[in-house]
Amino acid sequence: MTETVHDLDVRRQLCPIPVIKTQNRVNQLARGDVLRVTCTDPGALNDIPAWCRINGHEVLETRRDDHDVVITLRVGEPSVAL
Repeated sequence: MTETVHDLDVRRQLCPIPVIKTQNRVNQLARGDVLRVTCTDPGALNDIPAWCRINGHEVLETRRDDHDVVITLRVGEPSVAL
């Protein structure tokens, strides 16, 4: 089975926008899809993985280079709206 990888570019956007846009994009994806989020907000290294843990998604990789933060996640079970 080939996984589908999607990219989300939220560079030059500050908290909470990277998390909100990640959530919006994940809601459009299927379970098992992979989303690679690229941003410049260093807080996203904590915020997006925390959001993933709360919402049942798996963080596959986090990395930071000179300019960008990249978080790769696998979409889990859909969240239940409260």
